[in-house]
Amino acid sequence: MNNPLLNRFEEVVIESPVEIIIRQIKNLLSSGQLKPGDRLPSERQLAERFGVGRTHVRDAIKKLEFYGILKTIPQSGSVVAGLETSAMEGLITDILKLDNFDFYSLVETRYILETNVVKLCALRRSDRDMAQLEQTAKNYEEVIAQGVPAIEEDLAFHRAIAEGSNNMVLKSLLLTIMPDIMTNYTKFKMCNTDASVSKAAIEHRELLEAIRQQDARKAEAIMKEHLRGVMDYAKTQNVI
Repeated sequence: MNNPLLNRFEEVVIESPVEIIIRQIKNLLSSGQLKPGDRLPSERQLAERFGVGRTHVRDAIKKLEFYGILKTIPQSGSVVAGLETSAMEGLITDILKLDNFDFYSLVETRYILETNVVKLCALRRSDRDMAQLEQTAKNYEEVIAQGVPAIEEDLAFHRAIAEGSNNMVLKSLLLTIMPDIMTNYTKFKMCNTDASVSKAAIEHRELLEAIRQQDARKAEAIMKEHLRGVMDYAKTQNVI
């Protein structure tokens, strides 16, 4: 028999070291102790201070860099970006909340966004956008040729498509969910087979050509095929 008092208790959620580091950075931003332009201590110093491995610090910094909250400057390290503090706080809150979403919802949202983003990219891309797409596709191919995972390079290619759409709202929505999707790709060792990696590289090139020709319909069809595998996989899982 269910005890009605149970409904008054909340589930205990244990945060990961990465989440805790991100939350501490948010608190420093909120209090004004950390401001745009400030340089963070080195990874080694932060790891010692937090009492965690440098990998956790690196993952937190990479996540914040991807969202544009931090930026890495050669010879200077990680610096707080010049966004409004309130905007950074809200974005960090969104990052933390996303960890509670289920994998299928994230993948489904990505599918809806990317199939539309790629159409806009095909119609609106500039020569500069094309150059960036070419470079990110090349970077992906160079990494997979070494026989190592190219998760970040794959992410960079899709980010370049989002930038080429010239719709900053769609781009922001997509970039909010992509890191969490890629984290799960790594966690569940998805797209690690030679066949899937080779297929992805071919589809990247096909997407490039459709975008170059400004063929929005073809670009959309290729993107749907590109994402079909992960959609099928997500439907069979109840993960995160």
